[in-house]
Amino acid sequence: MAGNSFGKLYKVTTFGESHGEALGGIIDGCPPGIQLDFEAIELDMARRKPGQSAIVTQRKEPDAVQFLSGIFEGKTTGTPIGFIIPNTNQKSDDYSHIKDNYRPSHADYVYDQKYGFRDYRGGGRSSARETASRVVAGAIAKQMLSEIKINAYVSSVGPIHLDTPYQELDFSKIESNPVRCPDEKSAAIMEEYIRDIRKQGDTVGGVVTCVIQNVPVGLGEPVFDKLHAELGKAMLSINAVKGFEYGSGFSGSEMKGSEHNDLYNPDGTTKTNLSGGIQGGISNGMDIYFRVAFKPVATIMQTQDSLDNKGNITPMTGKGRHDPCVVPRAVPIVEAMAAIVLADFYLINKTY
Repeated sequence: MAGNSFGKLYKVTTFGESHGEALGGIIDGCPPGIQLDFEAIELDMARRKPGQSAIVTQRKEPDAVQFLSGIFEGKTTGTPIGFIIPNTNQKSDDYSHIKDNYRPSHADYVYDQKYGFRDYRGGGRSSARETASRVVAGAIAKQMLSEIKINAYVSSVGPIHLDTPYQELDFSKIESNPVRCPDEKSAAIMEEYIRDIRKQGDTVGGVVTCVIQNVPVGLGEPVFDKLHAELGKAMLSINAVKGFEYGSGFSGSEMKGSEHNDLYNPDGTTKTNLSGGIQGGISNGMDIYFRVAFKPVATIMQTQDSLDNKGNITPMTGKGRHDPCVVPRAVPIVEAMAAIVLADFYLINKTY
């Protein structure tokens, strides 16, 4: 299986399965001498881990990171940073009923067809549990980019939308509720909606908005390695992501050029920021902001038709511990992937 690495200079490779002994990763290219805040890494892991509230999967995993290399006396050494995250709460029997069945909208069928084999325990490598390793790499990238501020939050759950411009939100309130929405009123409505969806044995999707501030001018490469293209690839590589838009996004297609153009101030900043902080694939110093759409989790606690490996359509009911809505736990994953992209381009800039 290829495709387990991301980045050019700040390169992250992940390994492991949902119900294997451990997940893990290798970070290659991290500069030496970075004093690491291990509590900050643990905090990001706690934001992603299962079992953190009543509206997420109740699998109990501490997600404790064990660093194996690349760190000495609390600082990065410049050598590859290797780490593992032990799996401690697997319940593989929860998946015995799908050993010979392909769940609707999961990767079961395509994995079996492509590789002639699949790990049916929690989806194996296709499980979103793989993203735990990304959060470790992203947490270190954030510390490498200490001047850049990355904040993601839930801006919609199903039909419930928070339309307040991000400039009017207090990002310190993102962690004040289990939904990770910085507007308390909207968060309460979203949480109640997710609880109701869970009672129905169903799931629901949503949108995570990310805002990146204090970005220097010049990150990103023209043509094929545009900054927004790499951000898009990073976000679309996250499990359950169905869409990505930055700046004015799809709404910009309805505007006239006279409305959409960001006019300059004398200092090079712009009066508006419909470009989303990126022009010509290169950061222009304004805030970068984008939205990531997540589909409803495919496993539902209702009976649906599935396909078995002999070509028969058979009824199947979901079992196990699953998120009724993935977006609250996706917030730190979106931040992590954004940090990895920026760290990579930051190092590329230093080669000039």
